[in-house]
Amino acid sequence: MVLGVDPGTTHTGYGVLVAERGPLTALEWGVISPRPSLSLPDKLHTIHMALHACIAAHHPDTMAVEALFFAKNVRSAVTLAHARGVALLTAASAGLVVAEYSPLEVKQAVVGYGRADKGKVQAMVRVLLNLREPPPEEDAADALAVALCHVHGQRVRTSLANLLTTHTRR
Repeated sequence: MVLGVDPGTTHTGYGVLVAERGPLTALEWGVISPRPSLSLPDKLHTIHMALHACIAAHHPDTMAVEALFFAKNVRSAVTLAHARGVALLTAASAGLVVAEYSPLEVKQAVVGYGRADKGKVQAMVRVLLNLREPPPEEDAADALAVALCHVHGQRVRTSLANLLTTHTRR
């Protein structure tokens, strides 16, 4: 089971996928939106507590997190780094494996094009997870996309390992 996280201090998207044999299933997704009036430490605490509750409810073994990208606005990048740090700390405290993926990697894995817009990501998340409607919140769709990126990568790595094991036995 994988918990995907798209961190941010204003909106942190999250999504839980069951990735065991068979089709992927999205168990839960949503957005953590701390009140704007909260101080930065209180916003970070809100994010931590919500992620902690999600981990306690679903018991994922991995957290897949969107990695930092180089932003033109340094202040935004620093604020985003705070939210990522909280997500990583929450994962480490729960003993989860952490995997990080750049926005380009996520879009490439989910849409097939690394510069796809958010609407295309939402649409492909709906298709890949067989949802009736795409997640209405972009941050939740992005979190599910990060989890999908991880699962697809894991499946490819497992297939390659099996192929190599079979090939070396011959």
